[in-house]
Amino acid sequence: MEKDIATNQTILVIGGGIAGISAALEAAECGRQVILAERNALLGGRTLQLYRYFPKMCHPTCGLEINLRRIKANRNLRVLTMTEVVGVSGRRGSYRVKMKIHPRHVNEKCTACGECASAVSSEIPNRLDYGLGKTRAAYLPHAMAYPMRYVIDPSIVGTEEGRRAKEACRVGAVDLEMKEETIEIEAGSVIWATGWKPYDASKIQPYGYGRLANVITSVEFERLADPAGPSGGRLVRPSDGKEAKNVAFIQCAGSRDENHLRHCSRICCMASLKQTRYVSEASDAKSTVYYIDIRAIDRFEDFYRKVQEDPSVNFVKSKVASISLDESSGDLILNGVDTEGYHRYANRHDLVVLAVGMEPELGMDLPEDVVTDSSGFIEGGYAAGAASSPLDVNRSVQSATSAALFAISDIHRISATEDAS
Repeated sequence: MEKDIATNQTILVIGGGIAGISAALEAAECGRQVILAERNALLGGRTLQLYRYFPKMCHPTCGLEINLRRIKANRNLRVLTMTEVVGVSGRRGSYRVKMKIHPRHVNEKCTACGECASAVSSEIPNRLDYGLGKTRAAYLPHAMAYPMRYVIDPSIVGTEEGRRAKEACRVGAVDLEMKEETIEIEAGSVIWATGWKPYDASKIQPYGYGRLANVITSVEFERLADPAGPSGGRLVRPSDGKEAKNVAFIQCAGSRDENHLRHCSRICCMASLKQTRYVSEASDAKSTVYYIDIRAIDRFEDFYRKVQEDPSVNFVKSKVASISLDESSGDLILNGVDTEGYHRYANRHDLVVLAVGMEPELGMDLPEDVVTDSSGFIEGGYAAGAASSPLDVNRSVQSATSAALFAISDIHRISATEDAS
């Protein structure tokens, strides 16, 4: 890859989730040269892993489809997938950026025909489903993947399966000789859209995540509910595939806790309220929400009220103390004290969903003009979406537009200075 793909009048957007896509498009459609770097094999980020948005309960693929069409139509925007930004130095007007481009082992000739996948039998954990399901080692990351190209997993490169995948491709798109490449580019402004990651629920020892099979996280539950997910949209227990009829949602799982995440992640309450709708749509199943308080503000209050009116949803004001297993049935027993009435409970459920909080996901060295708060969210610099603070999709897009405008103003000043000289 050529190394002069950017100048000090280029805007670099780090992260190709909904915030990164939005920021890149806003800047590019204003006539600026933009590079969008995403470390995964496709754009969309965690938004692509959602089944539905709240409060309208629409599917995220609708908005993403529009944005992908805008990307394809814009010549000012260059997208680099499987590209990991490992370091940024300098300051506004003159950044030096080091990036690693990981091999996809499939080039631009790919027509997404799927013949390479049909030729292999090896399977790997499906990252899109948070590892709940598996996919072939030659795979298309998503039905709406951008770029619409397959990926050959490194585990079969140099093996008989890799050779079969290469031979199955009629257009010569499978390239098993691709190597990791490191490049450095220049940028005049950087937008940080590095996104978030779910808090590691295994650190919350009393809840048994990772030890108790039927304790899962809210992001995993989102994939279970999706018809394109590992269970075909059936809400089932991981332990035995039995349909979940009595689901518990535990709020603030690791959030607002001095031992874990000090901050409120803002989206968790609404995510769980939304997910009770998934349960109520699944025949005669019921939900119980264990909460400290429900934080549903502005336009979300009406949605909260509708969930409260649903007879299949029960609310218990309590921070669950512990979860134990009934080995004979596989059911889980939630232990705690209901603070409305102050009585102890030992409630039985067949599936428990932990509403885990949001952690910022940076994973790189930051330049001196970018600072973070006590939780690791970016305060200095142009942060978009959940890189700046815990935000839902709508507010992430608003944040991205703001970051793009600041970045554009930087490039405008650089251009004006160079013209004057």
